[in-house]
Amino acid sequence: MKKALLIASVQSHIAQFHRPLIKVLKEKGYIIDVAARNNLDEKNGLKIENADHIFDVPFHRSPIKKQNRGAYARLKKIIDEGDYELISCNTPVASVLTRLAARDARKKGTRLFYMAHGFHFYNGAPLRNWILYYPIEKVSAHLADTIITITDVDYEFAKKKFSANVVYMHGAGADQNKFLSVTPEKNESFRHMMDYDQHFVILCTGELNSNKNQSTLIKAMPLVLQKHPETLLLMAGNGPKHDDLQKLIDSMNLNDQAILINYHPDIEIYTNACDLVVSVSFREGLPMNIVEGMICRKPVLVSHNRGHDQLVDDQVNGMFAKADDPQDIAEKIVYLIEHPEVREKLADAGRETAKLYQMDHIEKEIRKIYFGEE
Repeated sequence: MKKALLIASVQSHIAQFHRPLIKVLKEKGYIIDVAARNNLDEKNGLKIENADHIFDVPFHRSPIKKQNRGAYARLKKIIDEGDYELISCNTPVASVLTRLAARDARKKGTRLFYMAHGFHFYNGAPLRNWILYYPIEKVSAHLADTIITITDVDYEFAKKKFSANVVYMHGAGADQNKFLSVTPEKNESFRHMMDYDQHFVILCTGELNSNKNQSTLIKAMPLVLQKHPETLLLMAGNGPKHDDLQKLIDSMNLNDQAILINYHPDIEIYTNACDLVVSVSFREGLPMNIVEGMICRKPVLVSHNRGHDQLVDDQVNGMFAKADDPQDIAEKIVYLIEHPEVREKLADAGRETAKLYQMDHIEKEIRKIYFGEE
C-alpha cells in the first residue's frame, strides 16, 4: 500500500494547485493524505478532490507565530505514524516544518519534495524578507530530496545557493479543460445575463491584499473612464483588504465601474467573459490567473515581477505597466481598448505560451521529476 502526504499552509492551496500531482499519484495507486489548515469555508465551495484523508493542521503563514509549535507537533505525529513513501510540501512555513518533522521518515526511505511557488526573497524584496526567509530556506534546503522551482530566477538562485537537488517545472498546472469548456454560446449568454454586452470588461483575480495591489488598479479607473466610460473592472477574490478596497471604491464614486465579486470557484466563466486580464501585483511566483487568461485567449496586462516576467514578453504575448503608477496603467488599458487588433495578436501568442503551463504538460513533468519517467 503506497501512501503520499501533501502539505501546505492552507487547504485551498492543495485544492487549487495540486490537481495534476493528485491525478498522477492516483494513477500510480497511491493513497493520498493532505495536511493543511482548513480555510475552505472562505472559498465559496472550493474542495480538495480525490484525497483519501484530510488532516486539519493549524499552520500560520508567519514563521514567528506560536501556533506553529502545535502545528509542528501534530504534523510530526502524522508523518511518524503515516508510513508515507512520498511527501510533497509547499508554502514557506509549512515546508520548513515538514522538512524538520520528516527527518526520521527520510531515514526510513521516505522521499520528500519541496515545491517553491516563489521564494519570499528576490531581487527588490524587502530587507526583512532576506533576513527572515533566506537563512531558513538555505539551512533547511538539504532536508529535501528535491526542490522544485517554477521560475527561471528561483531555479538559478537555488542551484547556486542551496545544497539540494534543484529542478524546474512549469508551474502547478492550469486546468485547460475547465477553462476551454465554456462554449461561445455559454459565454454570450453569461455576458448578456450579467449585462456585460455594452462594457469593456477587465478582470483582476487574486487575494485582496497589499501585494496584489488592487488599490492602484482602482485608482487608474477614473483616468480610463474619462475616455471609455463603458469600462468595467471586476476584482475576483477575498482577503484582508476587502473592506479597505470597498471604501476606496466608495470614496471615488466607482461603485458601478469597479466591483468586488468575491472568490469564485467557477472563475473560468468570468475569465472567458472578460475582454482583458490585468494584474499589477508587486510579487508573484508563477501567476495562474495570467496563464488561465492566456488559455482563454485573453490579452494580458501585467506589472514587472519575476512571475509575470516568466510568462510575458512585452508587446508579443502581453503588455507591461508600472505597478505603482495609475497613470501608466490607465494609458496601457486605454491603448488596448482602442486597438482590438493588438489585443487579438497578444491573445493568440499568449494561447501558445500557455500550453507549457497546462495540466497535461505539467503531468508529464511530474512523472519525470517524481518517478524518473521520460
